[in-house]
Amino acid sequence: MSTNHDLSRAVWRKSSYSNGTGGSCVEVADGYPGVLPVRDSKDPEGPALVFRAEAWTAFVADVKEGRFGWAPGLI
Repeated sequence: MSTNHDLSRAVWRKSSYSNGTGGSCVEVADGYPGVLPVRDSKDPEGPALVFRAEAWTAFVADVKEGRFGWAPGLI
């Protein structure tokens, strides 16, 4: 799998957990088979991280389960 991903034409969508008042949230871009680009919605011109899709899915599941010390109800 290539580690170079051209994100110049990415269509970003904000997390459904965004509170709409500029709170901390992420944006993701669909349409990149096998990977998920992620960026900080407050810094859209900043860097994006690209995760393998299965790694991102596992991370989100772990967050929802509270495996990082956060309460599951926070997301």
